Amino acid sequence: MGIHTLTDFFKWYTIFAGGIYISTALMLIFAPDFVYRTQSRWFKISREIFDISIYAYLGFFKLIFILFVLLPYLALLILQ
Repeated sequence: MGIHTLTDFFKWYTIFAGGIYISTALMLIFAPDFVYRTQSRWFKISREIFDISIYAYLGFFKLIFILFVLLPYLALLILQ
């Protein structure tokens, strides 16, 4: 696998994972009550615990996205 193929893979991986992160964040910004109602049907959880867990999820996702998706892509761009 060449460096150009790997760079293309990480480019599309960055776009895909970034799209998932942005769509999740937008959903939680503009429709938090809808998301809570939907999730509380499946899991018995209080609103406070839900807010904390969603905040932790977004932070963890952003950290993983930056470390394992964005930084390798930027490093591959520098190497080209």
